[in-house]
Amino acid sequence: MSQNDKHLTREERLAAQLRENLKRRKAQGRARESGDEAPLSKPDPSG
Repeated sequence: MSQNDKHLTREERLAAQLRENLKRRKAQGRARESGDEAPLSKPDPSG
């Protein structure tokens, strides 16, 4: 495998990761709008 082939493979892998991240973030945003998802921060124990 040439250096160029490795670079393309890496770019394809990164592009796929970006697509998955975008899908996950969109799903989180939709869940947050509908109120289905718990808040990301922990509740304040002081009250």
